[in-house]
Amino acid sequence: MNAAMTPRLCLIENDEIMGESLADRFRLEGFAVDWHRSAGAARKALSEHSYTVAISDIRLPDESGDALFRKLLELKITLPPFVFITGYGTIDSAVQLVKLGAADYVTKPFDLDQLVEKVRALSSSRPSGETRFGVSPDMRAVAEALPRLARHASTILINGESGSGKEHVAQELHRLAFPDGDRPFIAVNCGGFTETLLETELFGHEKGAFTGAVRTRRGVFEQAHDGTLFLDEIGDMPLTMQVKLLRAVQERQIVRVGGEKPIAVDFRLILATHRDLKKLVEQGVFREDLYYRINVIHLRIPPLRERRDDILWLARQFVQACVRSHPGEPRTLHPLTEQALLDYPWPGNVRELKHTMERACILSRKTLVMPEVCFDDSVNPQKSDAAISGNLGEYLRACERRYILQALEQQQWRLGHTAESLGISRKNLWEKMRKLDIQAPDGTPQ
Repeated sequence: MNAAMTPRLCLIENDEIMGESLADRFRLEGFAVDWHRSAGAARKALSEHSYTVAISDIRLPDESGDALFRKLLELKITLPPFVFITGYGTIDSAVQLVKLGAADYVTKPFDLDQLVEKVRALSSSRPSGETRFGVSPDMRAVAEALPRLARHASTILINGESGSGKEHVAQELHRLAFPDGDRPFIAVNCGGFTETLLETELFGHEKGAFTGAVRTRRGVFEQAHDGTLFLDEIGDMPLTMQVKLLRAVQERQIVRVGGEKPIAVDFRLILATHRDLKKLVEQGVFREDLYYRINVIHLRIPPLRERRDDILWLARQFVQACVRSHPGEPRTLHPLTEQALLDYPWPGNVRELKHTMERACILSRKTLVMPEVCFDDSVNPQKSDAAISGNLGEYLRACERRYILQALEQQQWRLGHTAESLGISRKNLWEKMRKLDIQAPDGTPQ
């Protein structure tokens, strides 16, 4: 294997037996392995070198793995996907790390073959972890399924509400299937055209086929040759066009409008819809034969309101993206803003959240982004079902817990510094942490 193409693994493990076993296995699997026995050595290496994936134990001799990860995030360097090794007693810490952006974690004792497969999948993703879709169980399951699906050319149908991220998933499938980046990804919204225009968009036309056809034009089927064709909102396609689509998908050839010669095409097909195609078949507005032809692999993308764990994770990702674009304008979400984001039902899903965060970063005059710059007067997040489902005490407890957690993270869990920043005594902070069920990660300074 060419050295430039060899994936490089950063292994952070102080246990000699475990470290040697992992290093030997991954070298046999074709990885170059840099084995570091301490967090300090790993931090220096990650600051100076580029790695494909990092595997770190949470328990390390000089500081914990989660403290290491938080410090690396503060350095604002490009990090590889991180997989943490955790025992039963540190699972909560691992879950928090995933929420901060770590790729995944495994619990001892773990299956080494499964860890190898997980690392192989991550080694084909972007080094900064940007390909992840969220930290909720549903979206983690989607992310884990994509590398396996990308190895096969089966037709994939993605179902989800508008703005939930269907095209993002399709783009990631394409990237995993064609990692060299030299194949076309062609997307078209089938609900955005009249029937006549849609036929031309899909199949192209010959010169002189109709008034205004002054030159020959290739349709998206031809443009996607040897790449990926993504047909969005397939449920909105007229019946007559469904017949032509079925023929093109089955025969892998098309005829341009005004043409006679069949043109062979080869492509990966991904389709998406926000509608229930099975019900449309029962209503007679979607062809049954086409339904069964495209419903080979089905992926469901839940709406954002069904995966609340993703709301703050995504919001922070969008805020960080804005800060990277405007380094002189740091932005952080206030705990009350985070609660407002959690309370809002997000009918526009991830797309609405992204636009909300961009607008808030621009309009906020302070580093701390407050709720009023996220929502205009016509939107009151407090009126959502999520906001009125509990009593006032539960709401205030959640706000206080989130505020203290944010202060602890900003102070690297140094209790004395955190208490001082909050204007309370160290003893008072300990009492609040116990009352609010906040546990300091193992190995953090006290």
